[in-house]
Amino acid sequence: MEKQEKIYGYARVSTREQNEDRQIIALKEMGVPESNIFLDKLSGKNFERPQYKKLLRKLNEDSVLYIKSIDRLGRSYRDLSEQ
Repeated sequence: MEKQEKIYGYARVSTREQNEDRQIIALKEMGVPESNIFLDKLSGKNFERPQYKKLLRKLNEDSVLYIKSIDRLGRSYRDLSEQ
């Protein structure tokens, strides 16, 4: 039986006033099902974000994660490499 990859997307905006539409549209265009898109409206200063943590629990070796821009994941390259 062949393993099937699961496709996920992550989007983040820093404040509730910012609009996440461009990120969501881009993720959908990459083939990410809307039900597999996780969105946080929080600062990128750390990884203490509820939807990001929920996403991490779903990922496994067969998962593909799309993020429109690496800065949506985090600010610090050191922190990003640890993730």
